[in-house]
Amino acid sequence: MKFLVISDLHGNLEILDKMDVQFKEADAVLFAGDFTKFKFPETGAPALEKLCKKHDIIYSVIGNCDEPDFLSQIEAADISVEKTLVNHEGLCFAGSGGGSKFTGDTPNERSDEELVSDFDIITKQGKAEWNNLIAIMHNPPKDTECDKVAADVHVGSPLLRQFIDDYQPLAVITGHIHESAGISKAGNTTIVNPGALTDGKYAVLEVEKNNDRWTVTNCVLKSL
Repeated sequence: MKFLVISDLHGNLEILDKMDVQFKEADAVLFAGDFTKFKFPETGAPALEKLCKKHDIIYSVIGNCDEPDFLSQIEAADISVEKTLVNHEGLCFAGSGGGSKFTGDTPNERSDEELVSDFDIITKQGKAEWNNLIAIMHNPPKDTECDKVAADVHVGSPLLRQFIDDYQPLAVITGHIHESAGISKAGNTTIVNPGALTDGKYAVLEVEKNNDRWTVTNCVLKSL
């Protein structure tokens, strides 16, 4: 199964029209949030509408630049995996939206406890390993190639990282830190920050199931 992995659209409708081939080649789209341009909340709804026209299967959360009540709009569009669990062809998708508390300049900044609580539907089941889970979290987990604002300066969430270490999902899709596009491993989990789609950056993730176990067969960063 082939996924188009994107994040941080920030209201850039034009970039979506440059990616028709990438959308067509994907079996599904994984979007890690920030539909909205910073400080322009009115850009969120057009971005959502345009994205939904590009593919029939999209799994998404909202970002820190999105208003908290924008969650209801992606739920109405039937693309949200935030605070829930969605099944598709043997895979599970769950998500956490918003970003860590920082400057307070963006509308959807949350505590670490709030961010990880979006995965309560996973943690309350008590399963030690979720090999068929793809977790989408706008805020990156701590101490990977995906959460650095400078060399060796990691700003990701410790509790989201602990969630990954404890439950070992197949893959984690993240974003938020534009300058930290990257691919990392945490145990058996592949973590990918595709970079900001508004800058033409994206990733492709491919997975397959062999002998009752899912594996990542390919993960690559790309740009237009």
